[in-house]
Amino acid sequence: MDGFTIGKLKSSEVISRYPLNPILSPKDVPYGPAMVFNAGVTKFQGKYVMVFRNDYGDEDSGTVEHFSTTNLGLAFSDDGIKWEVQPTPCWQWNDEEVIRVYDPRLTVIEDRCYMCFAVDTRHGLRGGIAVTEDFYNFKVLSLSLPDNRNMVLFPERVGGRYVRLERPMPVYSRGGVDRFDLWLSESPDLRYWGDSRLVLGVEHVPFANDKIGPGAPPVKTDKGWLTVFHAVDIDHNRGKNGWEERWQKRYTAGVMLLDKDDPSRVLGMSKLPLLAPEATYEVSDGFRNDVIFPGGLIMEPSGELKIYYGAADTVECLATADVNDLLRLCLEHNA
Repeated sequence: MDGFTIGKLKSSEVISRYPLNPILSPKDVPYGPAMVFNAGVTKFQGKYVMVFRNDYGDEDSGTVEHFSTTNLGLAFSDDGIKWEVQPTPCWQWNDEEVIRVYDPRLTVIEDRCYMCFAVDTRHGLRGGIAVTEDFYNFKVLSLSLPDNRNMVLFPERVGGRYVRLERPMPVYSRGGVDRFDLWLSESPDLRYWGDSRLVLGVEHVPFANDKIGPGAPPVKTDKGWLTVFHAVDIDHNRGKNGWEERWQKRYTAGVMLLDKDDPSRVLGMSKLPLLAPEATYEVSDGFRNDVIFPGGLIMEPSGELKIYYGAADTVECLATADVNDLLRLCLEHNA
C-alpha cells in the first residue's frame, strides 16, 4: 500500500452516534485539561467506570506539552451515558523514569479490574498492565520492552492463559516508517508474556495505509471474540487540520471477529470502516481532526453494543450498534 492514497470514507449504516455527543468534554472536568479523550470504559461492581486521558496544551501555540502535563481522570455512571467526573485525577505514577501515563483500557477478569496503559519513559515507550480495586491505587503487574502500546486484555482466559492484543512499533524492520501491525501475546500470570504472533497486518485492511492496532478490549459472542480496532491512513496533501502546523493522518475504527479458541485467527473482518470521521466534533475544532479512536466496548444484555471513542484527540464520544449487525459485517467478508 505504500504511496496509495485512500479517498473518502464513511461510517457503517449499522452505527448510531449518540445524538448528544460528546459525552465528556474538557469543560466537564474540574481541573482544567485542554483535551479529554481515549478513555477505557467497563462495567465494574454494578457501575459503569471510565478512566480517561487528560492532556494540557495551548491551541494558540499549536502544541501539547507532554512532560508532566498528561494525567488520568475518573468518572462513574449509572447508565453509561451521563457521567459523574471525580474531582481529582485518579493516577499519576511518581517515578523519575516515567514521563507520563496515558491511553487507559479497562478489562474485568474474574471480578478484578485491570488497566492496560501506555507509558512514556526516559528510555522508550512501553505498554503496561496494572490492577486496581478503587481506581486510585494501581499495582503495576508488567511492563513491555520499548516500543509497544495499545494493549488490550481479553476478559477471560483462553485455553487457561491470559491473552492480550498489542501494537509493537518496529521502525527499523518495517522500512523506517510507520508500518505497524496488530499482534497477540499470551501469559500464564499477567506478568510474563510470550507466544507472540501476528493477527492482522496493515496490508489486510483496505482503509489503512499507515498503521493499525487494537482499540477496545474484545467482547465474547457465540460466534467468537468481537473486537474494534483502529486503522490509520496518511495523505500528504492534508494541511493544518487541527491545532498543529500539519496533521496528515486520519484515524478510523474497524471491526473484526476472532476465533473463540485461537484468537490469533481472524474469522472475518469488515472491509469498510465501522466508524469514520464525519461528525463536526470529529472533523473540526480539535487538536487533531479526522481522528476516531475506540477504547471501550460494552455489550448490554439486550445485545446493544456501546462503543466509546475519542474524537479529534479532544473529546470522548459514544456510538451504539446491535451485536448481530457487527457479526454480520465481519462474516459477510471472510478474512
